[in-house]
Amino acid sequence: MAMHLQGSLFDQPDDATGSRLAPLDGLRRTELGDGAWIDLLPGWLSGADGLFERLAAAVPWRAERRQMYEQVVDVPRLLAFYREGVPLPDPVLAEARGALGAHYAAELGEPFTTAGLCYYRDGRDSVAWHGDRIGRGAREDTMVAILSVGSPRDLVLRPLGGGPSVRRPLGHGDLIVMGGSCQRTWEHAIPKSTRAAGPRISIQFRPRGVS
Repeated sequence: MAMHLQGSLFDQPDDATGSRLAPLDGLRRTELGDGAWIDLLPGWLSGADGLFERLAAAVPWRAERRQMYEQVVDVPRLLAFYREGVPLPDPVLAEARGALGAHYAAELGEPFTTAGLCYYRDGRDSVAWHGDRIGRGAREDTMVAILSVGSPRDLVLRPLGGGPSVRRPLGHGDLIVMGGSCQRTWEHAIPKSTRAAGPRISIQFRPRGVS
């Protein structure tokens, strides 16, 4: 699937494989309230534009249609899902999942096991306000870690009951981790954009039973 990506001048490969992860000790936490928090590490993955190109070409992307009120509509992004035990589509993703599991082992108490991928082809692709509350996320504190490659798009978070929002642009190897009660007490979205928006792929790592 060929999509034009405007590469970042700051996203240069570090070695022959084209991608390398930075140490996670650079993560910075923001407390959101009600037991929710986010950790952010810009540029965690160098060579992220190369990973974008590999994933865009190799992942078996699928388009979905879903019931929305009284009609069936196209889901405004392409999707792929790698359940527990299924090899991931690039070795650096397995490395990333392992690094996240090791870093958060004491706090999370379990590994990240699955990977969901979303392909936002341009500014018209989006995801509506939601929390990952299917399964254990509806009743337990958990974590969802998102690695973004490709052109930046805004991830917006807001309290479930209303209130000021938090906006973070993510792309070119940026990492965000949503933790604590975030999936229950906050919701998040990727809004549509009228600005020139190149393609972006997000990789969401989750523990078992969270979706």
